[in-house]
Amino acid sequence: MAARNGYDADGPDPPAGGPAKVGRAGAPAGRRPARARGLGRRRSAADLGRLGRRSRYARLRQSIGRHPADLARMAVAAGVVLGCVVVALRPGVNPVESAIFDQVEALPNWSSGVWSVVAWYGSWPGIVLTAGLALYLGRLRLGAALCGSAVLSWVLALVIQWLAGPRPVPPALFEVTSRLPGPPGFEFPAVELAVAAALATSAGPYVTRWVRNTAWVAVVLVAVADVFLGRNLPLGVFAGAVLGWGAGTFFHLTLGAPGRRTSDAAVLLALRQCGIEDAHVTPVPRPFLRPQLYDVATRSGEQLQMKVVRRLHRLAGPAYRVRRLLASLDVQHEPDLTTPRHEVEHEAYVTLLAERAGVRTLPILLAGEIEHGPPFLIRRHVAGHPLSQLTPSAISDSLLDELWHDVLALRAARITHHDLRAKNIVVDERGHPRIADFTFSRVGGPGAQSSQDAAEMLVSVASVVGVPRAVESAVRALPADLLREALPDLQWLALHTHLRRQLRDGRGSLADLREALAERIGEPLPGFRSPVRPATLAVLLAGGLAVYLLLPQISSLSRVVGSFATADWRWLLLAAVLGQLTTLAAALTMIASSRKPVPWLKTTAVQVAATFTGRTTAAGVGFYGINLVYLERLGLRRANAVGVLLINRAVMGLVSAVLTVLGILVIGDAVPVGQVRVPNGWPLWLGVGLAGLAAVAIMASPFGRARLLRPGLRAARDVGADLLPTLRHPARATALVGGSVAFLVLSALGLVATLLAFQSSFPLLAVMAVFIVGSTLGQLAPTPGGLGAVEGALVAGLTAIGIGPTEAVAAVLASRLLTFWLPVLPGIVAFRLLQHQGVV
Repeated sequence: MAARNGYDADGPDPPAGGPAKVGRAGAPAGRRPARARGLGRRRSAADLGRLGRRSRYARLRQSIGRHPADLARMAVAAGVVLGCVVVALRPGVNPVESAIFDQVEALPNWSSGVWSVVAWYGSWPGIVLTAGLALYLGRLRLGAALCGSAVLSWVLALVIQWLAGPRPVPPALFEVTSRLPGPPGFEFPAVELAVAAALATSAGPYVTRWVRNTAWVAVVLVAVADVFLGRNLPLGVFAGAVLGWGAGTFFHLTLGAPGRRTSDAAVLLALRQCGIEDAHVTPVPRPFLRPQLYDVATRSGEQLQMKVVRRLHRLAGPAYRVRRLLASLDVQHEPDLTTPRHEVEHEAYVTLLAERAGVRTLPILLAGEIEHGPPFLIRRHVAGHPLSQLTPSAISDSLLDELWHDVLALRAARITHHDLRAKNIVVDERGHPRIADFTFSRVGGPGAQSSQDAAEMLVSVASVVGVPRAVESAVRALPADLLREALPDLQWLALHTHLRRQLRDGRGSLADLREALAERIGEPLPGFRSPVRPATLAVLLAGGLAVYLLLPQISSLSRVVGSFATADWRWLLLAAVLGQLTTLAAALTMIASSRKPVPWLKTTAVQVAATFTGRTTAAGVGFYGINLVYLERLGLRRANAVGVLLINRAVMGLVSAVLTVLGILVIGDAVPVGQVRVPNGWPLWLGVGLAGLAAVAIMASPFGRARLLRPGLRAARDVGADLLPTLRHPARATALVGGSVAFLVLSALGLVATLLAFQSSFPLLAVMAVFIVGSTLGQLAPTPGGLGAVEGALVAGLTAIGIGPTEAVAAVLASRLLTFWLPVLPGIVAFRLLQHQGVV
């Protein structure tokens, strides 16, 4: 059946009937939506009455299409195969390949006959059986794709074998097995794997998931058989599988594949098989990558809307989670949706639960799946307007009260909507709100998570009626505990992009909303909550253990441990003191960055606490979070507090860049670089030109202008507006630049002190330069405190300037422990005290 898993959500199934005008949810009654190019023509069952009587193959063609992503897949396959060819041309066998070969050869010898039969799947018997079965079942297109992709992969594999030549058999393999090829060596790539992977890839869109997974299990078995029978090494097996995947993808691109498009005819057929006869459908214009909507009019005049979901769409990606982590809020992930069909069923399920809880929704009628196509959701059309299109005067207090009643109803039912934009709230003709789009909702979570819904509704309402009225309506309708819980969610970093775009004044409007709500309910602005979670601590401990165990292997673990026994502990103590002094330098830069006077002792205490929150979070997000909250509690508006941090980081970045360049020059004088030449010639300039053109194209695109160019210019303008007055003030400028230099110099002297504990003679400036360059580059790693990257860079730099490996490893590990990680301990104490006193 074309439509499966159907269920009734609200009343009986829609009866069959004649055509009627179609209305779109959220559009004025009786008004036709704007037509997209090529999508505006109405199709009816009368136009396609013969469709249902056509053969299954004729209906299959309604969903045959091509996908541009196949070009990218082919490019990836070509690149991987080319890389494997380069590796295969090198003499010898990689130790990893040899180890895998040994493990496979450990299988029992009596299974040789079984593996020989399995290998037939990747040769002409497999092609004949699979293609013949497809043709016997009348799947002509599938049979052509199977034959074509198998032959193409076979030919390509033979061509590569002719160009690359065989791989010689390493003598060590003769001790493992006698099943080895003759004197020419191993074939590369494996023809059997190329054919098997091509068959599995070609059949993928035409068969069920179970058959598709079984086909790929067969590919893995063929790979094991090829290695066990001594025909190929693992690299040749892998290259053959990727080659076959690329060949199958090529036929998806040339012949087309099922499920790549949704035609009007397929939609009508799905409606007929759901019992909706003689309907008219009209595609609705949609944004790129969003679900396709169809307006449906039945013979009885009922107006419906059909949503076709071709791909899983995400609302909260990794960037959103990082922002909420920076906002020091718990991250509640989206529901774990695995397929578009799962997404459709999830939305229908949550919508039904919300409706049963008393929330007005867009009633769901059916959920199903188009034959050879994507799943769909059918809901009744409700004439009205989105809340985002209404004027403030058109929104009554009773309407606002109903909105807050729906938030409370969702809370009572333990449902979190997660996307309460004004666009997803439809006000019907009677003036009642209806909440739509439960795609990202969660059911059964903790009740406190409804605070996020309350915050989102506040933002959406404030974007339409203004901050004072939105806050007044929320205070009137919601309990005080829910408002207190929602206050921390009213942060720029805690809201996803679509919600933030609703606010005309952006950050300013959100700051006004947060301050107005805090004042109205008599609560202080939200304090800082540590973004450090148990999982973060586990990662830090595991990463630190790995670094402090594996890095000494560069020299010798016993030598490194022995060097600590003979170290001069006075220098190590001095290094620990220097690590604490860097906090004073950080406090000096923070004080100098603010035009408003800030207290010295509190600012220093906050910087001590920031060693805990900043050094234990990726990219130092905890440093920004705790300082933002601290500056806001001093009375600075969010925009001004952000400006202070931007100035602080800009000057620190500038000083680091200058000292890094100087450090590279110093290291260059200390390192015998020999005959090093800067690359030159047309390939270099061609690469530079292409990179420049790509950068210009990205910046000129709508995405580049919206996400990169405009935010970058705005940030540069904000920094410039605050930085120039700071630099014109001699005392503040000196404190800001001097504090930044002092921070880096004191940190570098910490490395010098630890190295003096193990070695008395070395170039002082070169060691300091190594620290500045290594720590600056290592901090780019996406690990807390640059863990692993900084240590590796410092060890490499010290050994390059002539420090022995044992002394270099011991000094780096001791320096990082004493000057970087040890200050975290007093930072924990300071953080708890500042929280208790309400400073952060």
